[in-house]
Amino acid sequence: MADLDTSSSGGGKHKGGKVRGKKLSTRIDMTPMVDLAFLLVTFFMLATSLSKPAAMPVTMPDTKQDGTPPNLAAKSKVLTLILGKDDKIFYYRKSLEDNPEVGETTFGEANIRKVLLEKKEEITNDVVATLDRQDPIILVKPMRDSKYKNLVDVFDEFNITDLKRFVMVPVDEKDIEYLNSKGLLK
Repeated sequence: MADLDTSSSGGGKHKGGKVRGKKLSTRIDMTPMVDLAFLLVTFFMLATSLSKPAAMPVTMPDTKQDGTPPNLAAKSKVLTLILGKDDKIFYYRKSLEDNPEVGETTFGEANIRKVLLEKKEEITNDVVATLDRQDPIILVKPMRDSKYKNLVDVFDEFNITDLKRFVMVPVDEKDIEYLNSKGLLK
């Protein structure tokens, strides 16, 4: 609402002989606009849906009715990732008893994603794997020096490469000894 201030200002007929009009000043009442602003803020706060945390679905292993554990996986389907410090990932196929070749990589499309896609391709082309599920089984073993961000990044890579069978297990002393014998841990 606008009010007009009609306070006395200017001369009259008594002084100087000139007739002047009164100076009118405008004053705007801001109260309704502040009320409207608070109503709009309240409306948008109540009407907006906050972002919900996105959870990655985790496939749990099947258990039989009598409580026996499921069958062990074929060694040819297993890929082990060991998360080290400085964003390094050590990986090997099969198990340590087979004296596997250990590779070292980092995060990114040309690095760990390439390794995951190669393993997925290898399992898809394997004749024995076609009788069973065609997904590789990924063992993720974070070391004490690794960062939580690295674990999340690896799980994101699983989601990107559409790998459904993975498990996080603690790193064994055998793994650390094997990496030390290959000269990879410094």
